[in-house]
Amino acid sequence: MPTTREFSLSMQDQPGALGKICQALADRGVNILAFHSMPFEGKSLVRFVVDNPTTAKSVLDTQKLPYKETEVAQAKFPNRPGELARAASQLGQANINIDHAYCGLDPGTNTPLLIFGVAEAGRAANILDKTAAAATG
Repeated sequence: MPTTREFSLSMQDQPGALGKICQALADRGVNILAFHSMPFEGKSLVRFVVDNPTTAKSVLDTQKLPYKETEVAQAKFPNRPGELARAASQLGQANINIDHAYCGLDPGTNTPLLIFGVAEAGRAANILDKTAAAATG
């Protein structure tokens, strides 16, 4: 699986704030494939991967929301015990530290998507491709 673009932004931690952003993306036909949100320094840190990064950037710019766009490793693994352990172990053996990770679903197959924020996204994606192929082969 190739690398993909992740958007991260800090937003107000208040009712309706997340819904407003998600609705703006939906109104422009952007599908959120993976998503993570957590409290951070009195706000919410939101990370997500979408099917159309170009349109997502336009939406975030229109909403005047400051965001960071980062390359992350994306992998598809079977939904069964041990697959996250396999992926994380392979990255660890390659001395790649996982800064953050979260899950989503592939829209075409409903296969779990694992998103890994790592310093070497391209290298991590290659390792994860081989690991996923071994898991399904």
